[in-house]
Amino acid sequence: MKSARWRVKIALVILLLSVFLAFLAALLIRTYTFDPAGQPASGSPGGAGTGLAANLSLAEGTLLLRHLQAALRIPTVTRSPTDLNTLALQEFGDFLAKAFPTVFSSNLVQHEVIANYSHLFTVRGSNDSLQPYMLIAHLDVVPALAEDWEVPPFSAEEQNGYLYGRGAMDDKSSVMGILQGLEFLLKRGYKPSRTFYIGIGHDEEVGGNSGARNIATVLQSRGTKLSFLLDEGSAILSGIIPGLDKHAAVIATSEKGYVTISLSVNMGTGHSSMPAKESSIGILAAAVSKLENNPMPRMFGQGPERGLLEHLSPQLRFPLNVVMANLWLFAPLVSRMMENEPSTNSLVRTTTAVTEFHAGVKANVIAPSARATVNFRLHPLHTLEELLHQVQNIISDDRVKIEVLEYHPSLPLSSYNDNSFGYQVIKGTIRDVFPEVAIAPGLCIASTDTKHYLNLTRELYRFTPMIVKQEDLARIHGVNERLSVKNYEEFVKFYFRLMQNSDFWKLPLPRSALGDL
Repeated sequence: MKSARWRVKIALVILLLSVFLAFLAALLIRTYTFDPAGQPASGSPGGAGTGLAANLSLAEGTLLLRHLQAALRIPTVTRSPTDLNTLALQEFGDFLAKAFPTVFSSNLVQHEVIANYSHLFTVRGSNDSLQPYMLIAHLDVVPALAEDWEVPPFSAEEQNGYLYGRGAMDDKSSVMGILQGLEFLLKRGYKPSRTFYIGIGHDEEVGGNSGARNIATVLQSRGTKLSFLLDEGSAILSGIIPGLDKHAAVIATSEKGYVTISLSVNMGTGHSSMPAKESSIGILAAAVSKLENNPMPRMFGQGPERGLLEHLSPQLRFPLNVVMANLWLFAPLVSRMMENEPSTNSLVRTTTAVTEFHAGVKANVIAPSARATVNFRLHPLHTLEELLHQVQNIISDDRVKIEVLEYHPSLPLSSYNDNSFGYQVIKGTIRDVFPEVAIAPGLCIASTDTKHYLNLTRELYRFTPMIVKQEDLARIHGVNERLSVKNYEEFVKFYFRLMQNSDFWKLPLPRSALGDL
């Protein structure tokens, strides 16, 4: 009898071990055969023939650096839709004409000023059968407090190979890189086959409702349809993704929306010597504390953020490659890991940020009212109705009035796949300029001017060739914003190549077919 029981136990152990080994084998097989990107586009280039050969002279390298410094020294600050530094915005427009004389004098380029301070360039191609594309950026910047910076924020000082200045990362490097790349191409006699547009907005930091919106309206009124659009909003990540031993170029194919709400409490006032049990400040502070201590639910794996890790999984070290290639199993674990860091928590859920709190009139007067502003960055699958319902449940206090101040829904996933024309153009250009980087689609966690161009194309991408390390994340809209001189040269090279690559229907092209810069 005992012998029979032992045989059953041994058989059960063997069965369980076999199941475990089979399961492990399935995980490993999926890990090492997993190809989320699919096959790259193939075929020969068409439409433009051979690209230009060009070399960046020492004088040109010095010139492009001086141009960026001059741009950073113009304080094009926007604080609100009605609080703009209009003198600086006008000065920047005048500066562009001086910095890029070939662009402004070429018979291939039409320049228009939109809404007083934004700029639309039409670069005419020779083949009208090719659908145009568009590059966009913005020239305005957020305010900067000089006393917090190591150098004056509008000095554009160069230190240890870096240019410091508000707008170095967001987004004057894109503005200047695009136009500098075009300037170099035109000076070398380049004539594009495909028409393209360059849109430079002047109020992106406060919503883009005057600049980008009007640029898009002008193009739409002319019946323009684009093959793809490329904006800022993502970058090349260095040392940020665990388990990845190379840079990761993230092409954002979707964008988080945002909701700004007002929380207010109105109670009686009086002398501070005779306070009531609760005050408007205390009630509102409790409500705000509840929101901060009860984050929105995790939604990782349900949106476009999943594609980022799956695309990178073949290049991650063991065991992270196994985990990321099998998110069907490990997504809850990955989600819990990612929520521990602000930079990755933003991919997991709708984030909550208390940005303003106003109350009180005098030290010995009980505040009659209190008001706070809360900004939520919406996960693409999180609706406004769901968010407001959750906010009400978390606060659970009828004395707190909730009002929506501003709402922009998440932008839909671009209508693309890995063989889409625009995606291949961008990916091929990245590989040409940064041959060692990993490339993956991703999610833009900020709000960009892209939202104004939804009626012009279904291929909407966000990427700049900016190399960002962990310590650089706080510099964006923060203190000591900077960009390396070498990286800015790569900006110019990237757009120089992109304009050539876009003349071809199919990519990648051999490196020898493109102009060198």
